[in-house]
Amino acid sequence: MAKYYDVHPENPQPRSIGQVVEAVRSDALVAYPTDSCYALGCRLGSADGIARIRSIRNLDDRHHFTLVCRDFAQLGQFVHIDNDVFRAIKGATPGSYTFILPATKEVPRRLLHPKKKTVGVRIPDHVVAQALLAELGEPLLSSTLLLPDEEEPMTQGWEIKDRLDHVVDAVIDSGDCGTEPTTVIDFSGGDAEIVRHGAGSTERFE
Repeated sequence: MAKYYDVHPENPQPRSIGQVVEAVRSDALVAYPTDSCYALGCRLGSADGIARIRSIRNLDDRHHFTLVCRDFAQLGQFVHIDNDVFRAIKGATPGSYTFILPATKEVPRRLLHPKKKTVGVRIPDHVVAQALLAELGEPLLSSTLLLPDEEEPMTQGWEIKDRLDHVVDAVIDSGDCGTEPTTVIDFSGGDAEIVRHGAGSTERFE
């Protein structure tokens, strides 16, 4: 059964955050809120977590996982980013965007797109997500909590607990965080390609 954490959206309790992070370090799979919608998250090197996310969401090997990072210093460890792209991304973060970029050798091969060798990265604008990342000290490997054959992600922590009780290890409930996933921008070819229109405005990338 998944542990349920009722966490304040603006002043997250350090004890709860610490317990969730301790679980993540022990290979737990958690459902947590972001600035766009709920996500599934696990430790970067967790083969079991990756397999469970693929199973829950019915994903193939072409799916771009996302490394949810605390800040640009952390993001820069995992993707190659030139000055022009840096400026474009800097103006849109933190926020509801995922950027697809060439991965560095710090990213496990099983997370990469099999042909492009790319990975998704983002910096969320959400107090609880940032508290998790600060305590963890590394990115969370994440994927939008959107179940197969459903059009919208789940938005309520209690509902996630009820439906995924036996397939995730922890659920953080910080209230409603919306149903719209991130806007996805692919910079792997140098220029911005809008892959998915979501919560973030695409105006600056068009």
